[in-house]
Amino acid sequence: MSEPRAEQLTSEQRAALEAELADLEGPKRKAAVQAIKTAREFGDLSENFEYHAAKNEQGLLEARIRALRERLNHAVTVEHDTDEHVGVGSIVEIADEHDEAMEVEISAVGGVSPDSPLGSALMGATVGDVVEVTAPSGSWKARVLAIRRS
Repeated sequence: MSEPRAEQLTSEQRAALEAELADLEGPKRKAAVQAIKTAREFGDLSENFEYHAAKNEQGLLEARIRALRERLNHAVTVEHDTDEHVGVGSIVEIADEHDEAMEVEISAVGGVSPDSPLGSALMGATVGDVVEVTAPSGSWKARVLAIRRS
């Protein structure tokens, strides 16, 4: 199996993921263990809905913890000194072909992924550039109006 590709994160994005992981491994994990313990006290486990629901929640929690650890272990922290070029952590104002403006953040955490059609088209662009976005629904052009850091 091949090694996962390194995900680019700003230091703020890395800190947000680390904070979520700490919350999941601390208070959320303790709450899940307590919910299972409480549900066990209701009796017969084979027909105990609360127990099965608590175990299911614990499984989802542990899966999220594993996913966050994996992301953080393979992520690289990137920082950009200027607002000249679009990069990870950039907030970019663009206008489409109909002059409809929108603002997007290039981010692997809660924004437009740098690997998405829009993100990859914008990476490295400067103010005034017109980029072509090749998406599954069709191609369109976007003009970079402004770039700033989050």
